[in-house]
Amino acid sequence: MTKPKTPLTHIRNFSIVAHIDHGKSTLADRLIQMTGGLDAREMKEQVLDSMDIERERGITIKAQTVRLEYEHTDGQHYVLNLIDTPGHVDFAYEVNRSLAACEGSLLVVDAAQGVEAQTLANVYHAIEVNHEIVPVLNKIDLPAAEPERVKQQIEDVIGIDASDAVEISAKTGLGIEKVLAAIVERLPAPKGNEDAPLKALLVDSWYDLYLGVVVLIRVIDGRIRKGQKIRMMATGAAYELDRVGVFTPKLVDVGELGPGEIGFFTASIKEVADTNVGDTITDDRKPTDTPLEGFRPAQPVVFCGLFPVDASDFEDLRAAMGKLRLNDASFSFEMETSAALGFGFRCGFLGLLHLEIIQERLAREFDLDLITTAPSVVYQIQMTDGTEIELHNPADMPDVVKIAEIREPWIKATILTPDDYLGAILKLCQDRRGIQTNLSYVGNRAMIEYDLPLNEVVFDFYDRLKSISKGYASFDYQLSDYREGDLVKMSILVNAEPVDALSMLVHRSAAEYRGRQMCEKLKELIPPHLFVIPIQAAIGGRIIARETVRALRKDVTAKCYGGDATRKRKLLEKQKEGKKKMRQFGKVEIPQEAFIKALKMGDQ
Repeated sequence: MTKPKTPLTHIRNFSIVAHIDHGKSTLADRLIQMTGGLDAREMKEQVLDSMDIERERGITIKAQTVRLEYEHTDGQHYVLNLIDTPGHVDFAYEVNRSLAACEGSLLVVDAAQGVEAQTLANVYHAIEVNHEIVPVLNKIDLPAAEPERVKQQIEDVIGIDASDAVEISAKTGLGIEKVLAAIVERLPAPKGNEDAPLKALLVDSWYDLYLGVVVLIRVIDGRIRKGQKIRMMATGAAYELDRVGVFTPKLVDVGELGPGEIGFFTASIKEVADTNVGDTITDDRKPTDTPLEGFRPAQPVVFCGLFPVDASDFEDLRAAMGKLRLNDASFSFEMETSAALGFGFRCGFLGLLHLEIIQERLAREFDLDLITTAPSVVYQIQMTDGTEIELHNPADMPDVVKIAEIREPWIKATILTPDDYLGAILKLCQDRRGIQTNLSYVGNRAMIEYDLPLNEVVFDFYDRLKSISKGYASFDYQLSDYREGDLVKMSILVNAEPVDALSMLVHRSAAEYRGRQMCEKLKELIPPHLFVIPIQAAIGGRIIARETVRALRKDVTAKCYGGDATRKRKLLEKQKEGKKKMRQFGKVEIPQEAFIKALKMGDQ
């Protein structure tokens, strides 16, 4: 079906940026409802969050897009393309590419909580790509809402004029009409030339069971239509288009898309790996001269091993990971083996939440039981012979004698917190080898900037931060550089056998403390066997901590009624001999919960 062309001046492309939980997805729901994108029967909460995990956790993981038709009060018809973006720091790359497809952003700020760390991070992404920004104060109906204070805060912290911020309640629908009017009146229309050769930006792609790979694009110049032969400029592959359409949020076929429009196409593409996010799509016969800038590819920062509990599930795990990789280009994996855990994969993630989400999706969508090893970061190792290697897995660390220096990744962290928790947070950052670079005040909230080593953050920094600030502190970070550190490999031995899944690189100053903690934790988690189990932490050949799991004792003398004491002693001696032998040949069963809990080590 071909609709009359919408003039460029009547198109608005915008995204919604905000901190987690400030109401992006709820606002998107209201906008869809208000413009009649779905009827009342099809409407449900968080309609754009399509994954079960997104709905349960109340977070957005994949950026979603929807086309809205809006009649303005001046009688003009407008097409609004909305991209709902994630708020969590681990999914910042999703935010970046969504913003590249738009000209403006709605900045949603909770009128009770005010500006948070990720509000800042996401709004700076938007300012970097020259977006026009409309501030929106949400949750205005809450008793704790202080719109005037939050407007002042937006001006002080972000430096954008918030005097005419739109005040709304996305939950009740209050003020949504004003948001639609502000989008049309205050955001710029896209630019583009209809007669130029086709130039479109590949924003996202995912796998659909029925359609194959669905590619989300933003047309910059020219037109794209069904049956046209297109070429991807990065890979050089050419395809003929089967379908061209838009999301309303349902898939609706349209004959063609023109400049400034956001939509999708399918073209019998077999794998998502064939579509590079940020690639430029052009006409095969009349290509454009210059490709678009594109985006930096997502760099994994946290690595960990994923192993099936049951070794026979290995092939299923491989297939499941291949399928996940279809829809999440930032997730990378390669095969590895471990003495304790058998065959598995070394996987790269954008952060701990990303790791948790992937793990949960594997467990849920593919019904797999997995063991996850300790998360680690990528270290750069300078060898004595001048070569340089990247270390993803602490178990693969080369011989210490051959290492000249080890460099670890550092991050720039921004933490926003109410004044009451400042002392405890500064202490936490100091304990994690942080270097404070800035401390400023915004109203009654402190904004702390720290340089922190990433390997101190991947363990449980975020959980600790949330617990000491009772959930009020917010945290955002970006990778800054690699610096030399005094790092050592700490191995954990259970019954004199090294457990490679628990080995980790730690800073020498924290090694003893970390080792003792790990041993104490494992002592609680490993169930008693019929023999004594020593648990040790070691650096090289030096034991730095030890705990012992006492043996279970069967009462071998129970069947002796009276009689001579020597008879009892004989039975006890026999038992002792048996235990000794058992300790030599006995196999310690470490339950999977013990692995998981030991790896979620807290700083009590």
